[in-house]
Amino acid sequence: MIRFSRIIFLISFLLFASYSILSAQKTKEDQFPYDQTGPEKAPPFRERLFFGGNFGLQFGSITDIQLSPVVGYWVLPRLAVAVGPTYRYYKDYEVATALYGGKGYVQLVVIQDIGSFIPMGVHTGVFLHAEDELLSLKSSFWKYPYPYTSDRFYVNTLLVGGGISQQIGRRASLNFMLLWPLNDSGYSIYSKPEMRISFTF
Repeated sequence: MIRFSRIIFLISFLLFASYSILSAQKTKEDQFPYDQTGPEKAPPFRERLFFGGNFGLQFGSITDIQLSPVVGYWVLPRLAVAVGPTYRYYKDYEVATALYGGKGYVQLVVIQDIGSFIPMGVHTGVFLHAEDELLSLKSSFWKYPYPYTSDRFYVNTLLVGGGISQQIGRRASLNFMLLWPLNDSGYSIYSKPEMRISFTF
């Protein structure tokens, strides 16, 4: 089975490494929003908003295409919250279905810049991530051949984990996350761990 998700991950990792090298030329003043400390330096509401999301692609005997945009807000220089819709197209051989819903998450920056501890010349951050996602699933696909009483049903999952964030601009970053679902729905919706690549700007 050809897994394009691995190719996407490899390309993104190479981009991540390239931006890490380029970011070595940036100064501390270029970083946003982690350098904003103190109420007198807090950016206005509009600048504390951010957009982004994650995507996923897998092709082969199983096709899994994911798209999840978000809009978020930096509550504090190290604490962000975000919400957004989620859509997944899932095909297992000849049978396909759509999963959709929404999610919200909280992200806490633990290390603003690894370069301040290890002089590597890169501005890479480390963060913790907690997410709650609610998805609507097609009963005839996920519960077949079991009896079901409604066309669709909902699955709520809490995921926790962490990741690294590489700045690619004052407001933009490329992020890699590993998340673990805390409650198992029994429908194998998530990998263990769930690997995600996301962008924010």
